[in-house]
Amino acid sequence: MLATAYDEAVLGLEEGGIPIGAALFTRDGTLISSGHNRRVQEDDTSVHAETDAFRRGGRRRDYPDCVMVTTLSPCWYCSGLVRQFNIGAVVIGEAQNFHGGHDWLSELGVEIVVLDDPGCTELLATFIAAHAELWNEDIGL
Repeated sequence: MLATAYDEAVLGLEEGGIPIGAALFTRDGTLISSGHNRRVQEDDTSVHAETDAFRRGGRRRDYPDCVMVTTLSPCWYCSGLVRQFNIGAVVIGEAQNFHGGHDWLSELGVEIVVLDDPGCTELLATFIAAHAELWNEDIGL
């Protein structure tokens, strides 16, 4: 499942954006939708990877049975989306470059898995080193 989110992150980077990807799956591993951070590409601060994947999934009634997979710990905005729609689990590629709201989600009963994936960590770390100003904008600094 992480490979789908990672591929989205690479696609975002190739488009000139921030390399963060996400995908929404059912618990049995069926892909519902995927997306990536498009803040730069669409000049829209609300299009984070998780929100892009979520929007592309259409209307659903089974969010507690869904898994959001993301290459990076979800920010507070995206953590709020998980909470608002009661998504049952979040799989996180890495939380070294940014530690978002996943501890809060865990406290609320959302299943959290942090993979510490070296590929995810390196992809974003390389981007941050080359584009610190854009990264700081993305995280609200």
